Amino acid sequence: MSIRISDEILQSVEKPSRYTGNEWNSVQKNLDGIDIRFAFCFPDVYEVGMSHLGMKILYHLLNERKDVYCERVFAPWVDMEERMRRHDIPLFSLETKTPLKEFDIVGFTLQYEMSYTNIINMLDLGKVPIRAEDRSLSDPFVCAGGPCAYNPEPLSVIIDFFMLGEGEDIILEVMDAYGKWKKSGSSRESFLESIASIDGVYVPRCYDIQYNNNGIIKSIRPINAKYPERIRKRIVKVLDSAYFPDRIIVPFTDIVHDRIMLELFRGCTHGCRFCQAGFIYRPVRERTPGKLLELAGKLQQSTGYEEISLTSLSTSDFTGLKELTDGLIKEMEPRKVNLSLPSLRVDNFSLELMEKAQKVRKSGLTFAPEAGTQRLRDVINKGVTEEDLIASVSTAFSGGWNNVKLYFMLGLPSESMEDVEGIAILGCRVVDEYMKLPKEKRRKGLNVTISTSSFVPKPFTPFQWEAQDSIEVLKEKQVFLRSKIKSKHITYNWHDPELSFLESVFARGDRRVGEVLIRAWEKGCRFDSWGEHFKFDRWLQAFEECGVDPHFYANRKREFDEVLPWDHIDTGVSKKFLIKENEKAFRGETTQNCRMNCSGCGAAAFGGGVCVE
Repeated sequence: MSIRISDEILQSVEKPSRYTGNEWNSVQKNLDGIDIRFAFCFPDVYEVGMSHLGMKILYHLLNERKDVYCERVFAPWVDMEERMRRHDIPLFSLETKTPLKEFDIVGFTLQYEMSYTNIINMLDLGKVPIRAEDRSLSDPFVCAGGPCAYNPEPLSVIIDFFMLGEGEDIILEVMDAYGKWKKSGSSRESFLESIASIDGVYVPRCYDIQYNNNGIIKSIRPINAKYPERIRKRIVKVLDSAYFPDRIIVPFTDIVHDRIMLELFRGCTHGCRFCQAGFIYRPVRERTPGKLLELAGKLQQSTGYEEISLTSLSTSDFTGLKELTDGLIKEMEPRKVNLSLPSLRVDNFSLELMEKAQKVRKSGLTFAPEAGTQRLRDVINKGVTEEDLIASVSTAFSGGWNNVKLYFMLGLPSESMEDVEGIAILGCRVVDEYMKLPKEKRRKGLNVTISTSSFVPKPFTPFQWEAQDSIEVLKEKQVFLRSKIKSKHITYNWHDPELSFLESVFARGDRRVGEVLIRAWEKGCRFDSWGEHFKFDRWLQAFEECGVDPHFYANRKREFDEVLPWDHIDTGVSKKFLIKENEKAFRGETTQNCRMNCSGCGAAAFGGGVCVE
């Protein structure tokens, strides 16, 4: 069945192009001969989801198969949801306007914990039962992957199965298993049991969790010996041979990142102790400059985009950066295509890189010192100094930049008010560096933006055992920092501590918080990361009604021997290593970059990474 949305409805909502589809390079297939219909769901609005590189890769990868049709589904904004519910219009795909309930598999990407209520809302709008246990043979399977899937337990009541690791390495294997099961006519349970033996697939119903009287997990065990004790993530070992599309969809409307995204490498060798991505994506694997130049040429030709963004966790660490950027400028400058270099490190920033980034258009620069004092930067193993930052901004100001953004975190382990004040002092030093330049050599209108987020302890990091600061303490630090910023050239932005509190709960939650998610959604919570829709009071009511204490998850320090909700997941980085890094943090000791010396984290066992060269 295909849904038709009337022009009257589309004309009555904000940004109707969110719901029309049919964009340039979107895939249209004849449904005859299609055995598997996969709905790739992004639990946020179109312009956010369409900016996600993972969706672009997996969408085109799946559609390379003749027997699979992958279609896109996004969360409708509140105005469209109201009209859909009023007119009983189920949530539908963009490609064929097919209701969600008619797909074989509905897959969500989990990029941010505060999108979880949108997942529930999308299933409900799509007429798919919310709880996994309520789905029958006629319902689609609901799966999920992405960084948040490394702690799958908060969504285990909702998701049928999780795919852990890099999607290109696992999703086609799951499609093969589904095609075989579909022809067999077997039970729904038999499919889930069959894929539970695939490396990287986690089926929650195949595992039992027991709790101690104090609420701490006692054990996590498979219900049958045929299921693995631990589920090991999947990775692509050689990126040059991994699938990457040579054409991507070009939206009709502006999206958050409306440009070509060229993925240089995966992983990071710096080991910042707060950063989940730096640990779960290990080991580092790079594409060669030649392959990247080939992809860039094809993507620019097939899309017409006028900007190419070099993406990675730390772009300036790419070993072939000079060869790549020289080649891109030679090819793209005549076409008036701009080169964007995000994720540059403070300690690896040069005039040469700046000049390459401003060949066509000049934009603002962003640096992330993360902490205001060297002591705290050593605690978190950031590996940069104040001198690195000052040298970088001095270079930037000399090169004609006048817009600098600085990102920090509040509430990092062992942080004092002196560390908080250090953020303001560092911001003032940046302003002073600009003022040192002769007026005729500096661009007018300096703007330094200081932004602080609240530290959230994340699974599979050395700080996964640490307590998050209370909401009250985080607010006190924000007020204190604001009082210390005196310069008219500095703008201070901060994140909502209540939102960070909930993020911490669901980042480290277990199965018991799943019912809280459903209850909060029933109370109207959705688009929680959008400030105008965040309803913290309703979240607190949901916790109370479900008998769950959120502080147990957010503000409690764990012991090293505690069984954690994600202990049955294997990312390759050993718990022994994470404990060692935690202990070094509180001694103020740093760990060398993995390119300089192997720290023995365990990820080398996967192979293919720079850490084993």
